[in-house]
Amino acid sequence: MEEESRIGDELSISLLTAERLRVSVDESESFKTECSEVGKQVDRLAQMLRTLVRLVSSSQQVYDRPIRRVIVDVKKNLERAFSLVRKCRRHNVIRRVCTIINAADFRKVINLLESSNGDVKWILSVFDSDGDGSFGGGIVISLPPIATNDPILPWVWSLVASIQMGKLVDKIEAANQLGSLAGDNDRNKKIIVDEGGVSPLLKLLKESSSTEAQIAAATALGFLACDEDKVRSIVNQLGVPIIVQVLGDSPVRVQIKVATLVARMAEFDPVAQDEFARQSVIKPLVTLLSLDVFVDDLQLSKHNSIHSLVQMNKDIEKDPSVKIYRPYKSSKSNVYRDIGGSGSRTGNVKKERDNENPEVKHELKVNCAEALWMLARGNVANSRRITETKGLLSLAKIVEKEVGELQYNCLMTLMEITAAAESSADLRRAAFKTNSPAAKAVIDQLLLIIKEVDSPILKIPAIQSIGSLARTFPARETRMIEPLVKKLGSSNQEVAITAVISLQKFVCPENFLCTEHSKNIIEYGAIPLLMKLIRNFEQQVQLQCLVLLCYLSMNASNHEQLEQAKVLTVLEGAERLASLQNPELRELVSKAIYQLSLYNAGSHSQMLSYVGP
Repeated sequence: MEEESRIGDELSISLLTAERLRVSVDESESFKTECSEVGKQVDRLAQMLRTLVRLVSSSQQVYDRPIRRVIVDVKKNLERAFSLVRKCRRHNVIRRVCTIINAADFRKVINLLESSNGDVKWILSVFDSDGDGSFGGGIVISLPPIATNDPILPWVWSLVASIQMGKLVDKIEAANQLGSLAGDNDRNKKIIVDEGGVSPLLKLLKESSSTEAQIAAATALGFLACDEDKVRSIVNQLGVPIIVQVLGDSPVRVQIKVATLVARMAEFDPVAQDEFARQSVIKPLVTLLSLDVFVDDLQLSKHNSIHSLVQMNKDIEKDPSVKIYRPYKSSKSNVYRDIGGSGSRTGNVKKERDNENPEVKHELKVNCAEALWMLARGNVANSRRITETKGLLSLAKIVEKEVGELQYNCLMTLMEITAAAESSADLRRAAFKTNSPAAKAVIDQLLLIIKEVDSPILKIPAIQSIGSLARTFPARETRMIEPLVKKLGSSNQEVAITAVISLQKFVCPENFLCTEHSKNIIEYGAIPLLMKLIRNFEQQVQLQCLVLLCYLSMNASNHEQLEQAKVLTVLEGAERLASLQNPELRELVSKAIYQLSLYNAGSHSQMLSYVGP
């Protein structure tokens, strides 16, 4: 109401100036013809200003951006006209001689007033689009004089006004057009945000009972969420709670668009990441992603016994990461209870979701997986929240059974969670215990991809994930080392270098079991493959291989394969190259050379002692 009062005051001031100008026109003694033309323009302008004041004062909501922009010019033009007409009143002889007025001044003023009339008339056409004196808020395509140099601006004004004040059909059409406009270029996005387009879109998303309206609003917001500043504007408009609520209690087609919006906002703004987590978006995302994931496992086959199913349920119940998920019963289980909403609406949404075709459900899962990926990216707290649901087990199951974009998004989510676990000992201990069924399922699927999938796009995140979990594997657990060593011989350079970096994490000093892992890596034939990489690939690959070779030499300097491959000679030759790099690499090479030199010198002394004088 304060906002409406202020814009009403601005309009009243302009109207008062117009009335004072009209009085001055009546009092003019010179240039009467020109003053009369000014009076006609002022009469039309004053009449439209009165109509606009009535519309604004009678409405509970008003989109005031175009009014504020226009009223500034209207006031300026009225004041200029008032100053000119005042000079035409009766004055003494000296005042008339000193006051220089010509017809050109009036032509300029009259043109300015005509422009103001056109601007106000355009505003009335937007706000009173039905032509019946009501506050319509329809879409108007014509251009006001104020925006002839920027036709996008009035278009945005008209669309935003229609979304905020129009009928439902107009709101849907305007939101679709606004989304299309935002999708064209970044400048359009900035204009929409600057001109207050975010708030009406959020209101349409929240309050509309129309699926089409919600989809249109979510799509437009998704286009706007293209960088940190624009995402932050959505957050600052309290958009996150609205988005989370709609995600929880809307039809599948709406949830698809809203999940995409969550992904875009989390991708560009860490503040949005944290705000979504505070509003508990992760639980409904995981629940939606898990729809029907476990249903196929419930079907009893000839290979399943009652004992095996009971044991499986016991294993799952032991894992706190899946404690909210209860034993599988049927496709009509209560998995939907975790999604927001209540009463008949929730029941209707659940029924619609059950009856939705598989392609639409699949698209929803793809978008939910991407949203989880973006929420987990670089965020330890969100990664922990995902593991505290049944997220890990769901992600592993989807990676196992799906292909294409859904599999990839889930795999990238796992990669982000494992990267967070690498930097957080608490998360490693909580989510990736060796006896955890969820952790075991994740590792099994990662290894399966590394061993059997040909696509580097999938292999690389799987290899990175195993490397991130290097400190969780005991010394006896060697099944992940052999496939990583084999990937050192990959023809794809990026796969090979990713394997090198992952193996570094097994043998670096921060890994308590670096000595045992080093011996296993050498036993699986890593040294010849590393030597080949150093010989055949570019410098960046060589440097990473050099780091791994140094760790292996320092941890297992007495291994015969190091001597057979003449690793000491290679490191001595690489010391000059290392000297050109950072001091840490130079120091690492020096330590490895020293360690190997000590072992070789000791071996040589033992051999001389054995042979005798």
